[in-house]
Amino acid sequence: MTSKKPVWTPFPHSSKSFDYAGEALKKAWPGLHGGDCEPFPDDKRAAALIKAAGAAGKGHDAQTLAGRLQQAWRDFHAGRFQQAFEAGASLGALGASTAVKAIGIHAGYLVDDEDERLRRYQRAVELAEQAVAALPDEANSHYRYAYALGRYGQAISIATALKQGLAGKIRQALDRTLALAPGHAEAHTALALYHGEVIGKIGTLVAAMTYGAKAGEAEKHMQTALKLTPKAPIVHLEHGNLLLLLKGRKGEDEAAEAYETAARCKPRDAMEAMDAAWAAEQIE
Repeated sequence: MTSKKPVWTPFPHSSKSFDYAGEALKKAWPGLHGGDCEPFPDDKRAAALIKAAGAAGKGHDAQTLAGRLQQAWRDFHAGRFQQAFEAGASLGALGASTAVKAIGIHAGYLVDDEDERLRRYQRAVELAEQAVAALPDEANSHYRYAYALGRYGQAISIATALKQGLAGKIRQALDRTLALAPGHAEAHTALALYHGEVIGKIGTLVAAMTYGAKAGEAEKHMQTALKLTPKAPIVHLEHGNLLLLLKGRKGEDEAAEAYETAARCKPRDAMEAMDAAWAAEQIE
């Protein structure tokens, strides 16, 4: 009996304004990647990746790799998540950043089946592990690993996640990300949520003693992220989520304000369109 081929639900909104053809991608790049600090994949960047990857980079030339990475990112921003994932995954560690982001965002928003979502997060973890092994000096090798582990951890039981030591692995990966890229807004956001979720799951005292998770640290990282990427809906969306984690019902009004801010942000790509739409749903 053959297994069912995974279904990639199409991006449900209009994507015409997110089609960054030709030089439009490079021009829009600072806004599109202000949150994850992903360098623009031109020939010079591609050559550096090939050299750094060692054995994982053999067989690639810089010009061809740059073109393939740029097209993969165009597909991602336009909401063609399957194409972005497959293109990135076909490049192994060199394309893992694109592939992990594409499969993770698609699974989080457009996959309803829990088992299938879990399988996709597991695949994201595998790809991220390849990137960490081949490109350990790349901030996003560690960030995508933390991201994939975090999504995987949310998809399994709390007991299983703790038993597997996911919290410590995520914290270590995020710390490494920020050591390599102090201005990585998405890592600051993720670290804020790390503190908030651990506190929410096991309580303030045990969280601080066992994992070093503190509300003050969560708030500090979130404020940094908000300053770095004020136009990104995800940072306001996660700010709202953090307020609920730390304050419970007492934080509902502040959280609603954060969701409203997220919903008002003008999306610059498919991911941001879904972030803003999800935020709007929380205040309906």
